[in-house]
Amino acid sequence: MSKVISSEQAAALIKDGSTIGASVMGLAGWPEELAIEIEKSFEKTGHPRDITLVHSSTAGDHDKKGATHLGHEGLIKRLYCGNTASAPNMVRLIQEDKIECYLIPQGVICQLWRAIAGNKPGVITKVGLGTYVDPRLEGGKITSITKEDLVELIEINGEEWLLYKKFPIDVAIIRGSVADENGNMTMDREMAILEALPLAMAAKNSGGIVIAQVEHIAKTGTLHPKLVKVPGALVDYVFTAKPENHMQTQQTYYNPAFAGDIKVPVESIPPLPLDAKKIIARRSAMELPPNSIVNLGVGIPTTVSAIAAEEGVSAEMTLTTEVGMFGGIPASARLDFGAAFNCEATIDHASMFDYYDGGGLDVTFLGMAQADQDGNVNVSKFGPRVTGPGGFVNISQNSKKVVFCGNFTTGAELEVRDGKLVIIKEGKGNKFIRQVDQITFSGKYAAQINQPVLYVTERAVFTLQNGAVTLIEIAPGIDLEKDVLALMEFKPAISSPLKTMDHGLFQPQWGKLQQIINQKK
Repeated sequence: MSKVISSEQAAALIKDGSTIGASVMGLAGWPEELAIEIEKSFEKTGHPRDITLVHSSTAGDHDKKGATHLGHEGLIKRLYCGNTASAPNMVRLIQEDKIECYLIPQGVICQLWRAIAGNKPGVITKVGLGTYVDPRLEGGKITSITKEDLVELIEINGEEWLLYKKFPIDVAIIRGSVADENGNMTMDREMAILEALPLAMAAKNSGGIVIAQVEHIAKTGTLHPKLVKVPGALVDYVFTAKPENHMQTQQTYYNPAFAGDIKVPVESIPPLPLDAKKIIARRSAMELPPNSIVNLGVGIPTTVSAIAAEEGVSAEMTLTTEVGMFGGIPASARLDFGAAFNCEATIDHASMFDYYDGGGLDVTFLGMAQADQDGNVNVSKFGPRVTGPGGFVNISQNSKKVVFCGNFTTGAELEVRDGKLVIIKEGKGNKFIRQVDQITFSGKYAAQINQPVLYVTERAVFTLQNGAVTLIEIAPGIDLEKDVLALMEFKPAISSPLKTMDHGLFQPQWGKLQQIINQKK
């Protein structure tokens, strides 16, 4: 019997109080057509209601698509996810304290599906120790009505670990490219494989159901078995979606390069303009080890790959994305985050985090919204504004070296003039504050495990030495007292002698990166 139904029929299968799991990154993997029908049903009938939604990464387009369809008071009861910044309705409910909310590291959630599927107690990991998900701090709880303890501190062989507890999945909502009438599903046109398979297993082994959105239906038995990423035995229902409801990324319907169907020329990429971002990227790139495995965060960190290309050292590193891409160049457009051009291999989401959590990354370059005197960094919550960590906690905590990249202040107008940095207008927001609003990266934990940590800005470079934030370099043209120390809410340690940042970083042509990397061989 065919498993093909309509999206409206699929939405009707979701009962009040269900726990729904989604495999998603932005809009990749998100069954938008189903979400639209769930919202319509709730607005018309008041059902389904009191839903728990679980997803590892962000889910939405920062506007009307994605998890924001489920962001209605009464429809959603609990949100358990890695990032919710792109679903404005969910953010509003969190800020108004209307729903229970846990913001949990992305890698933990995509691994949690496997724990649920395999009837394990949950995910046991060191990821999150010393951060806001540590139950000695916040336990990942974001709203005041969030009471249940879902993260537990445990001890194994004298070492501290965190247990992220399992829970049953009633409905798995997954997505693919083509499914046959038996539900066998491929992902050849998708941006990433994500975690559809372990999520489907988690639902089936919880006694739940699996609903899949695809673009096309094929005749039973016509799909190549090695192309099938989720077997039909694990899929209960399939429906097709309109093209506009089946996006590869937050802004792209289909790019063959994101699917790995073509390779695009990258030699013609123009050099970056000489500005503060380029200086930060250049100085950060100096931390690249030879033949390194690298992860780049969103924003300024993505420009490190452009610097490597401009300097002719791209072969010295293998870029990766947390959703499973090895090699190639991560897409630099913010709304294409997670996708990559010309990648060499694509693996599943949870397996990539196995590699990251085990220390596979030689270096990571990540954003830095706030940093404090203990070396803590916050990217997840700012006063009432909530985003979540995404993969930041896993990646920053377990990389062999972590380089935080960001402007020294928010909103500064800067110029590079005659090889010096000139501040035209100072920014209004200080990033180096006494205490961060939320600990997404723990400087104390980094010091305990002797992890090398740098904080790179356009005018100053800091490191974490003996648990103290230490100023080690300053840009040419910058006044130490007026342009650095006076704009910090704490006084850092200052290395002696205090070095000047490489003057070549402030020139139109640099050309030293290969030499710097060779010296490390």
